[in-house]
Amino acid sequence: MVLKRKIYEKLLTWKKETRGTKAILIEGARRIGKSTICEEFGKNEYSSYVLIDFAKQDKTVEGYFNKYLSDLDTLFMMLSTHFGVKLHNRDTLFIFDEVQMFPQARAAIKYLVADGRYDYIETGSLISVKENVKDIVIPSEERSIKMYPLDLEEFAWALGEESLILYIKNCFEQRVPLDRGMHNKAMLLFKQYLLIGGMPKPVVLFVSQGKDFSAADIEKRDILKLYRNDIMKIKSAYRSKVLAIFDQIPGLLSQHEKRVIFKNIVEGSYAEHYSDTFFWLSDSMISNECFLCSDPNVGLAINEVRTYVKCYMGDTGLLLSHAFNENELLEDEVYNQILNDKLSINSGMLYENAIAQMLTANGHKLYFYTHYSNEKHRNDMEIDFVISNNSKMKYKIYPIEVKSGKRYQANSLKRFREKYQKRIGECYVIHPRNLVVNDGIICIPPYMTMCL
Repeated sequence: MVLKRKIYEKLLTWKKETRGTKAILIEGARRIGKSTICEEFGKNEYSSYVLIDFAKQDKTVEGYFNKYLSDLDTLFMMLSTHFGVKLHNRDTLFIFDEVQMFPQARAAIKYLVADGRYDYIETGSLISVKENVKDIVIPSEERSIKMYPLDLEEFAWALGEESLILYIKNCFEQRVPLDRGMHNKAMLLFKQYLLIGGMPKPVVLFVSQGKDFSAADIEKRDILKLYRNDIMKIKSAYRSKVLAIFDQIPGLLSQHEKRVIFKNIVEGSYAEHYSDTFFWLSDSMISNECFLCSDPNVGLAINEVRTYVKCYMGDTGLLLSHAFNENELLEDEVYNQILNDKLSINSGMLYENAIAQMLTANGHKLYFYTHYSNEKHRNDMEIDFVISNNSKMKYKIYPIEVKSGKRYQANSLKRFREKYQKRIGECYVIHPRNLVVNDGIICIPPYMTMCL
């Protein structure tokens, strides 16, 4: 089963507009389908393609790059012979898979692109981690794009629900609720997304095996083991801290406040002790960071406070498998409870993580906002997410509160709107109910997050 992915259109645009002048680098977490989409692109859009997987550490191939980079005719001859692929001038694609495992190949892009005979796509995890680039010059002939797990729309495509997605988008644009039956159908789609997530192989197993949750869960646990093994290979200076945060992500997100309290991890710890930790987790795209914005204004990053951070799992399906062991999922009937809106604990954790995942997939950097009242001796405003329209001329911010229950209040959002009225475009509450506009606040179901 070949999954339809949005990044394919970006590759087509690159091929049309910048081929011959730029290589393209696809950055993403392990097992999100980078190699698969590149092979599919090479197969469909070129007369031939050569996939070089540097994770295999083929010393023969690495030797070709070391020996023949100044003699490209010989380099291409050797690669063509080694892989048994006929090369076509301006119609062959080279795929450098997991290129961070052999940085010399990435450095060679400068010369290969200048040569002009073929096109080049690089894929990699942890591409910009310091130890993987310290000995090379990053080529200016390289354009990078990020690839994420399947978003809700891509997940719906896999389940054959293209028309439902179009209907959801149309209702959002017109600010009208879905038909009740269609809303229930869309919510069921979203709940399945919570349970399975967007990692390609679990999605394929879920669809191809008659919507079997257990087969997908086994694969997700294999991915989590892979991530854990990756962590065990990093520098010992911050390995234990990365592992501590990775293991505690479900616990951190199950708390009311959800942000990381560093002294609770290890007594006496401070945020600066964990700078490399969050760098590694976010750079590997295992997690999505959300930083405090102390003064939501033009350019949210200007007022970013990195000592206050929430750490979401990059994929909500992985978070579910990370939070519950196999027996808990079955014995506690977690799948059934989520599908039937009966999960009393941790539902907020999954909802909020899914919203963070969907906003990230839409290109938003994540920020949250809190305001401490000296008079009340507590936070009197807590906004889960603050995003912007990124306009340079008509800049607006959009506060978002996430409510996993059907009964709630939006007092923080109203106070935030009153305080920052001139800066705000629209205010959103994301809740399990159908779309409704209350007192100027747009309350949307979680599946409509993809429209933001």
